[in-house]
Amino acid sequence: MSVSVSERPGTSGGPGAPGPAVRTPRPGVALAVIAGCNAMIQLDDPIVNIALPGMRAGLGLSAVGASWVLSAYLLAFGGLLLLGGRAGDILGRRKVFLTGVAVFTVAAGARALAPTDEVMIAVRAVQGLGAACAAPSGLALLLSTFAEGTARKKAIAVCTAVGAVSTAGGLLLAGALTSLGSWRWVLLLNVPIGAAILILGPRVLEETARNRGRRLDVPGALLSAAAATSLVYALARAADHDWSDPTVAAPLLSGLVLLAVFAAVERRAEQPIVVLRLFADRDRLLAYLAVLAVPGALVGAYFFLSQSFQQAGKSPLATAFTLLPIPVTMAVMAGVAVRAERLLGPKRLMALGATALAVGNLMLASLDDVEVIRVVPALILLGAGMACCVIPPTVLATSRLRADEAGAASSVLNSLQALGGSLGIALLVTASSGHSDFSDARSVGFATGAVFAVAVLLAALGVRRPADRRPQR
Repeated sequence: MSVSVSERPGTSGGPGAPGPAVRTPRPGVALAVIAGCNAMIQLDDPIVNIALPGMRAGLGLSAVGASWVLSAYLLAFGGLLLLGGRAGDILGRRKVFLTGVAVFTVAAGARALAPTDEVMIAVRAVQGLGAACAAPSGLALLLSTFAEGTARKKAIAVCTAVGAVSTAGGLLLAGALTSLGSWRWVLLLNVPIGAAILILGPRVLEETARNRGRRLDVPGALLSAAAATSLVYALARAADHDWSDPTVAAPLLSGLVLLAVFAAVERRAEQPIVVLRLFADRDRLLAYLAVLAVPGALVGAYFFLSQSFQQAGKSPLATAFTLLPIPVTMAVMAGVAVRAERLLGPKRLMALGATALAVGNLMLASLDDVEVIRVVPALILLGAGMACCVIPPTVLATSRLRADEAGAASSVLNSLQALGGSLGIALLVTASSGHSDFSDARSVGFATGAVFAVAVLLAALGVRRPADRRPQR
């Protein structure tokens, strides 16, 4: 059965039916809390990258130590996402969500006080653990709060828009604080957001039923964590090492082997950490593939353009301003994408978005220089394309779920996004590494980004049109 993105609210009944939406007395505030968590997690990446030069000077970080400040978070986050999502299904999503937010917030505050590089790296790993609990449980809470259909699509669009705005604001605010004060101030930006979520969350988020008859799949949890950690580590190393390097090839191979073992174990598990039938649906599988590929179509803009602008003499703050068209357009287009999906359906909307991403990357690949006036049209296309390529697959991947599968589906979605980001930067850097001239390397990198966009387009073209095209309510 294909995934139907119908406009009917979820109803319970059959074994494959989605659970009913929780009747939250203040759904708007609940959405603000969930979107705030999404913004907090997305805001963290620009914060750390902006603060990293000052952090290196203040803590005496070597180049390897600086890379581990980033990698420690990614390894914990990517490795524990499946566990965090399933824990929410079993223990209660609000409980796991708020626990994850609390761990993330405390770690965000502690890193600003870190006296040594070792403490900083350890705190970043703890922060990744918190994010791995909060992110999938937050999306699962959104699914249980908003019925399948128009309300859920609008909620997903709001989260997408808030995440884009937080990225833009994070770049600007972090750049300004770095210029005016200490790098430690920058690392505290997430703490007020986390505190607000912890205050409001218990008041506006309804707890989901705890599945007392279910047990955590410990072998599956360990295998999934080991496989994801190995793959993320290998891809992170591949960004600045050759693929034949033992530190890349060995974890990549072991990650693939562990992934195969994990799939075999899950087929026999009575209560698997990942419900394999999620992948049996053609549209959901294609949505997952699109989610994996789409980060590679955007990551080059931030990676190559930020270096190009600063090489041309722009300050970090001016560079952040120049990149604003991407998140701003994405935020504006999030609401437009929901309306367009009603008319076009997810297949056509994703195809249009993927085409915009491909054209934007090819425009940037063709530029000899990066004058702002020539770059902005391509950045607008990238922002619009991202909005059209994020919302439909998210809706497809989280439709027609059983009541106890939302956490597992959400964690798979988040895991693929994390892997997609690592895969994108690794392949873009690898493709461009053979060119000594940076402008040539940049062009090859953007051409590779266009290939990722074509992969999203192929996934979109394979999606079946929803059988139910009832009018919106």
